[in-house]
Amino acid sequence: MAAGNAYPNCEAVPCEQFEAAFQAVEQWVVDRAVLPIENSLGGSIHRNYDLLLRHRLHIVGEVQLAVHHCLLGIPGVKKEELVRVLSHPQALAQCEHTLSKLNVIREAVDDTAGAAQFIAANNLRDTGAVASSRAAEIYGLEVLADGIQDDSDNVTRFLMLAREPIMPRTDRPFKTSITFTLEEGPGSLFKALAVFALRDLNLTKIESRPLRKRPLRVADDGSDGAKSVYFDYLFFVDFEASMAEQRAQNALRHLQEFATFLRVLGSYPMDVSIKACPTSQ
Repeated sequence: MAAGNAYPNCEAVPCEQFEAAFQAVEQWVVDRAVLPIENSLGGSIHRNYDLLLRHRLHIVGEVQLAVHHCLLGIPGVKKEELVRVLSHPQALAQCEHTLSKLNVIREAVDDTAGAAQFIAANNLRDTGAVASSRAAEIYGLEVLADGIQDDSDNVTRFLMLAREPIMPRTDRPFKTSITFTLEEGPGSLFKALAVFALRDLNLTKIESRPLRKRPLRVADDGSDGAKSVYFDYLFFVDFEASMAEQRAQNALRHLQEFATFLRVLGSYPMDVSIKACPTSQ
């Protein structure tokens, strides 16, 4: 659904794992990858933040989809007859209220559409799936309940990734995503964020992840020789500006003066609208 919104005429190629999607772009199997990066209820998809750093793909766009969950079952089955419900863990969590009222056993599977496919293939009349209305059409299931998510304001943000960056422009709203590390010390993160505030750059996201290769730092606590162990962090920041703007260039030049590592992940058009989506995948 996200790929279709991002590229209406594309042929969508499914990948079983997030990393496989990164590799498919790198190996020229596909032109773009469209991957979720955060959900308004479930938070950040940390696996994809880690993969953004591990791979050398560039963010070239974003799309935001409003999530709409359905309860699916075998035709002729009523929702009161269900004993268990299958879906992705986040989808199950996002429908907690409805599923609790049905008093069903919840079982987590890899994805929502796979849950629908499984109950259809095995004709499981006592089992339902939380998935999309589109999955019901594909696998010959019925929608037993529509819009069962606990919160109607449920939005997933997806990133479009490519082998080459796009040319930043100033004729429309742009967003820039970066990642950086800092030396440990009082006020280091404050100084890093100040480079954006000083130039009136609005931050839309800040995320921290422990460094994988050097997750811990040992430091002296004082004159008594005591040692303290700290996590070493990698920061991800999104801000509203194009790298074609002088203020964005100046902010990163300033940040580079004290950042121990800095990488621009992409400068790309902002998605300023939220599109309807039958369900998260």
